[in-house]
Parts: sequence; C-alpha cells; structure tokens
Amino acid sequence: MIHRISVLVGSLRRHSTARKIAINAIGSFPDDFDARLVEIRKLPLYDFDFDDPSVTDKQTPPEYTRFRETIKASAGVLFVTPENNRTVPACLKNAVDIGSKPNADVAWTGLPAGIISHSVGRMGGYSSQKNLRLALSYFDMPAPGQPEVHIGRSHEVVAANGLFVDESTDAFVSDYVTRFADLVRASARG
Repeated sequence: MIHRISVLVGSLRRHSTARKIAINAIGSFPDDFDARLVEIRKLPLYDFDFDDPSVTDKQTPPEYTRFRETIKASAGVLFVTPENNRTVPACLKNAVDIGSKPNADVAWTGLPAGIISHSVGRMGGYSSQKNLRLALSYFDMPAPGQPEVHIGRSHEVVAANGLFVDESTDAFVSDYVTRFADLVRASARG
C-alpha cells in the first residue's frame, strides 16, 4: 500500500528555505510513501460566502474544490513553515481555513499532521509551529510528539544547492519523517 502525503509549504517564494527543507523531508520518506508538494499559491483568500448555502450568487472557486479533494485523498499532511511576525504565514493559514469548510465535510478531520518550522532566529519558528498546532488541534489531527522540529538559523543550515549543510540536521529531520510515517501507517486513514 502506498501512503499519499500532501506537503504544504508556508512560503510562496519559489526558492524559499521552507521549500528547500520540504524537499529534503520528502526525500526522507520510506518507499511505501508518495509525498508531494501541494501548491497553495493560487488559492483565493478564504471567504465563507463561497460555502454558505444561503449565498447563491457566489460559486465555490475550483481551486478550493481541488485543494480540498487533494487533502481528503491524502493519508497525512506535512506542513513546512517559516515564522512570520511570530505566527503562521497568511498563505498557510488561508489553506487551513479553506480545508476547514464546509462544516459537514472538513478535509483535515483526523488526518495525521507533521510540522517542521524554521526561522532565521534561534527559536526555529517556535511561535509559528505552536500557532499552527493550535489551529490543527480543532480538527483532531494526530501529530508526532517530542522532539518537535524547530530549525533555528535556517539560512545557515540549508546550502545553496538546497541540501542540509550538516548530517545532524538531515538525521534530525529524517527521524521526524520516520516517526510521522509510522503515525500515518497506524492511523485509520493511513
């Protein structure tokens, strides 16, 4: 059985550190996993009018539908996010909000979630990860426990070629991916 993992990157920059970390993480998944980036850059801002049955003059954007179906077809979701102003970047929060509706068919419910955060500071995106965990807790998404992955001074641990500079960072992220993969295998949806 192949477990499909959607990888969401909380940065829209083409060559962002978050994207480089995500690509490294994707390479760490076991052979029975198919982990792929799911682009969120073209998702329109969330507007509840699109999901409100009483609003008949606004149709749900096709981008919402494709995104929701992709998430629902996943065995798990790996979030890789920088920290913006001590919280989650707007593009990632928008994706979370889109997947949270309609209320009767939430894409996230019970889906295993992995989170890797980073920042140029030493705390490694601690605040963004905590804020994302808070939002995801509403959907009863199981996640690996300790150690969490907060990559501090991330601009120094990812080389220009996109690979981790040192083996310890690579091993730390690989261990987290392995623990996340084990959780996905054990879950009802996985």
